[in-house]
Amino acid sequence: MKPDLNTARVFIRPGYTDLRKALNGLTIIIEQEMTGEVFSGNLYIFCNRERKLIKAIWWDKTGFWLNQKRLEKDKYPWPETKEAVLELSAENLTMLLSGIDIFKAHKPVIFNKVS
Repeated sequence: MKPDLNTARVFIRPGYTDLRKALNGLTIIIEQEMTGEVFSGNLYIFCNRERKLIKAIWWDKTGFWLNQKRLEKDKYPWPETKEAVLELSAENLTMLLSGIDIFKAHKPVIFNKVS
């Protein structure tokens, strides 16, 4: 079983998190610091200081899933400040997990008229 990224919202915690914390410690961060709802079915993602390890938490209505991924080479691109990003689309999550730096991608430019 895995989260349905078409319906679940994906939230990341900018900056680093002490990933020695287990499920209880991370859910406290979600509720108190991120003001999230752990039982909402949303996916919450954390990264360590070295940006080589991420943990993801998801509630599936019967219990919590705690997933972890460690990179053997390179580092995850990760935002440092809350202004950078808090919510990701499913497409951006896939790119982030593949190592693509979505935080430095070009933003869409919208023009009203040519001249």
